[in-house]
Amino acid sequence: MKHYKLMRWHVWLGWLIGVPIIIWTASGLLMVAQPIETVRGNHLRSETPALDAVNPVAPMLEGRQAKNLTLQQNDAGPYWVIAYADGGKRRADALTGALLPPVSATEADALARAARSDEAAIRSVKRFDGDKAPGDQRSGRPSWQVVFDDDARFYIDADTGELIAVRTQFWRAFDFMWGLHIMDLQTREDTSHPILIIFAVISLLGSILGFVMLFTRRGRKRRAVT
Repeated sequence: MKHYKLMRWHVWLGWLIGVPIIIWTASGLLMVAQPIETVRGNHLRSETPALDAVNPVAPMLEGRQAKNLTLQQNDAGPYWVIAYADGGKRRADALTGALLPPVSATEADALARAARSDEAAIRSVKRFDGDKAPGDQRSGRPSWQVVFDDDARFYIDADTGELIAVRTQFWRAFDFMWGLHIMDLQTREDTSHPILIIFAVISLLGSILGFVMLFTRRGRKRRAVT
């Protein structure tokens, strides 16, 4: 009787957790199908140019408070990236300190080509405001989306010219599966919410019941033999 009751509970729990377990297993399998470096598109990124030996001039801040200053390098030479205390960003010429204008479409095209390790053709270049960024660019920064023929997307910061992200087709599949895995298809960042916790607890109980039933079943067989 004890084994029968446990079996009934196990069956009912199985109906509740069957779909989540399939989702967790399938999404987990896809997420480990390729190395994380490939998912992130590291093989498509060119090496960052070495910083030129210069005596940089402090950038003009125009009365705004800077949170930090970073000296960076691209094919055009060294430049400052200014992160303001209010959350904004700007770039400045490292040799003169003069503030540089926002990145244009033509410059975004050139920066994306320089950031890519091969000679793939560019299909489109489109600008997005920070609050209207595509789902695969969740930094909150205004950006240029540069799409290559292989559908890889390079995101260039519209204010600083920095490479924000590289998104391949597999990354987007990985990102969707990650959202399924943690049961958060909106932000895909919340790994601790009631739905996930409840299903995880039920799945654990179902697994424990199944394990216990192995022993209750053996006990029933021994009694049947005697």
